[in-house]
Amino acid sequence: MMPRAKLKAQKQDAAQARLAALSLPQGGGWATRARDAAKARLLDMGMPVKRDEYWRYTDPRDLSSDQVAAAKVLKVTDEAPVFSAFDRVKLVFVDGVFDADASDDPALAGVEISLLHDVAATDLHWVQDIYGKLEARGQSPVERPLAAFNTAFAQQGVLIRATGKAAKPVALVYLRSSEDADAVMHHVVRVEQGAELTLLENGPVAARFNQVIEVDIAAGGTLHHVRTQGRDHDRAGSAHVFAQLGQGAQLKSFTLTANGRLVRNESMIWLDGQGGSAHLAGATVGDGAFHHDDTVFITHGAQGCESRQVFKKVLRNGAVGVFQGKILVEQAAQQTDGYQISQSLLLDENAQFLAKPELEIYADDVKCSHGSTSGEIDPEQLFYLRARGLPEGTAKMLLVLAFLAEALDEIADPDLAEDLRGRMESWLQRHS
Repeated sequence: MMPRAKLKAQKQDAAQARLAALSLPQGGGWATRARDAAKARLLDMGMPVKRDEYWRYTDPRDLSSDQVAAAKVLKVTDEAPVFSAFDRVKLVFVDGVFDADASDDPALAGVEISLLHDVAATDLHWVQDIYGKLEARGQSPVERPLAAFNTAFAQQGVLIRATGKAAKPVALVYLRSSEDADAVMHHVVRVEQGAELTLLENGPVAARFNQVIEVDIAAGGTLHHVRTQGRDHDRAGSAHVFAQLGQGAQLKSFTLTANGRLVRNESMIWLDGQGGSAHLAGATVGDGAFHHDDTVFITHGAQGCESRQVFKKVLRNGAVGVFQGKILVEQAAQQTDGYQISQSLLLDENAQFLAKPELEIYADDVKCSHGSTSGEIDPEQLFYLRARGLPEGTAKMLLVLAFLAEALDEIADPDLAEDLRGRMESWLQRHS
């Protein structure tokens, strides 16, 4: 076994090499200070390797290498773009770069919207109290070097501040035109006291992407976050959400993933104020050369907070699903209600589901539970549907949709939930 000091030195050398191959952002002001601090964190940690505890199920080399594997651009012509049926304000990125001509007027959303590259050189901006701060907080107790890399290098991103109820949802639309684009984006969302915002995301982003969203929700604020990760087969990427919640604040985040060679979604949530609520959910369908990793860490730091983690994965033809979820209840967080469930439906013997659920509790007045299961379609349920005249393919599709329903139910807007349910049904019909 390699000595720990030698392994860390190799990781640090890899970080040095990765940064040496890049043109790091220049300028001044708050952004330079945040980027320099993130660069120092990255150089101290080094790039992730599979021997790291939280990377044992997922090989990070494709996400940290200085080489980008080409990914064929999938042209989707058989259905309307995701969320196109909803009245929303679109902010469009092509290969990770903002496209003003394809975007709507940001003022229509009724919230403050800025672009990272427009304000990075300023001396004063509300985002300086958040940018890089939550990512830095999320480096303990588990190091997240890809997020530190993002903070140090990102030049593209949207900064959103809601001071009341947003007039329309803000939709971040990610389009692809290049087979080798390497996108690094950093978004920041601030929901002020009593305000409410819906943030939508959809699209394949790039051949490889590294994304961070930092979220600060003040007392009584609410953020609804719904994203779909596009159908491109060959893309690879990592996405991080760092969110801190004040008293009575609410976060509901849902992710739908279909296809993709390698995707890792990490969420770090802090319930800092009494009565806060965080619901995280995901529905994943993978086929063939597909590796999908959900890694979640929720910290209950205040009394009377609630959290839910609901993750469902449907896998076949060698697809691999990973779930690593932890609930940490600190001593002050009495009357905590924490729930975690991760389940997989394996449609053949070649698919794999790897799960690592965790509870760490230091309070004595709590209600916490976690569970993880993996199995195949129930033959009795399948027989029941077949006996009533349904073709085998239709019967299996209905059972898969029923399996995913608990995750889709976490979406607060029933119209959004129904739209995504319909898209999932269409995807299953094409791959039945």
